[in-house]
Amino acid sequence: MFDDLYSNIVPKRVPVNISLPFEPVAQYGGINLIEAQWNPGLVAEAADKICQDLYSDINPFGGALRYPSFYTALKSQSFVMGSNGFIQHPEVIGMLPEEYDYLIEKPLDCLYEKVLTRQFKALDLKDPINTMLSFTKGVMAFGQDFGTTGSIIGALNEKYGYYGGGIFDGGFTEAPADFLADQLRSFKGFVMDMRRMGDKVLDACEALYPIVREKGMPKEITNNGSVFFPLHMPTFMREKDFATYWWPSFKKLIHEYASLGIHSTLFCEDDWTRYTEYLYELPVDTRLMFEYGDARKIKDKLGRKHIITGFYPVTLLKIGTKQQCIDKAKEYIDILAPGGKYMFSLDKQPLDIDDINVENYQAVAEFVRDYAVYDNPGEQAGEVFCKEDYTALPSREIDSKYFRTWTQFKAENPEVPDFARPKLQGMEEMLFQFAMQMLL
Repeated sequence: MFDDLYSNIVPKRVPVNISLPFEPVAQYGGINLIEAQWNPGLVAEAADKICQDLYSDINPFGGALRYPSFYTALKSQSFVMGSNGFIQHPEVIGMLPEEYDYLIEKPLDCLYEKVLTRQFKALDLKDPINTMLSFTKGVMAFGQDFGTTGSIIGALNEKYGYYGGGIFDGGFTEAPADFLADQLRSFKGFVMDMRRMGDKVLDACEALYPIVREKGMPKEITNNGSVFFPLHMPTFMREKDFATYWWPSFKKLIHEYASLGIHSTLFCEDDWTRYTEYLYELPVDTRLMFEYGDARKIKDKLGRKHIITGFYPVTLLKIGTKQQCIDKAKEYIDILAPGGKYMFSLDKQPLDIDDINVENYQAVAEFVRDYAVYDNPGEQAGEVFCKEDYTALPSREIDSKYFRTWTQFKAENPEVPDFARPKLQGMEEMLFQFAMQMLL
């Protein structure tokens, strides 16, 4: 079904694409959340139970995006664990206004020297030995915890036969302007900068462009995989500011990915109804997950070109009756499913197990499975993606003493054989990915 969906073919039915993140799965298993966050292997039985109790075409155990181990090892200021066991993101500033010029001139150097050292207090340039040790601990903890969770997910996929792809199956990055706002200048700082130094904001987005592009670049390009973007700032902006400061570098990035055959999955946070004309400009088969909005208007405008998902209100699973929950699912299916290019999912993942009534969740998933069946499977679904339709516009490349390409490394070390390239360049990429993940 997913193969058909991503190949512009009407599948036999609408795929059910729902899962629970790490925290509610741990709670579902009665595991202390803080202990589970530090020892993710503890959730294995709870994850298996979720698979038995909740229908989905993907693994109902969605894993985690963040763990406290590597944030604690690095003394993070931007992501901290609260007393309830949830990782929280306070409003933080990693780059001062007077540092725009350095960011524009040497973006990656600025991120390493200024932003990372402010957001992660263990990275003290005056104490290089402990900085080296702390960064190594962070990398190790990151690999161990995500490796543990990945093993659990892989075993469950094998056991229950789930579709192996997921929301992060390909890559993960941000729009250049969101990257600038999130941990560099903060929400408030970004808005002020648009007013006071708009030209520098635009130049900064172009400077950050190759970094967020490289961060999201998949290891392997496949038709089913995609790069995931959470879209943060646009609905809090005036449209003219959005069109000037946020949209151009983002559209350029999505089109460059498309020119390489890379699809993008966009989580359109809040209500993007007023931006449907902009979304229409994106490449065919861009995958759009909507939180809120006018589903009918969005389907009519985008439904033949893009793949649509989301909308179903997670809050209804908590407060509604079983029939009300089923009726709402039918409402969205009747609007969004015709013609294909639709998979069922919620408007957002529940944060806490108490955010949903599990019985309602079960009833909705099984209803969608049984009701959302097509009578014309195998027919073409809307427009067809072709990477030759898109062009990569000129942009800067990463130029930093902290990121060496194989060509640079080979020039410095001509005795190293070419067959060492995958290992050595892979380590360079791994450390870059980890460092940039710290800022997402």
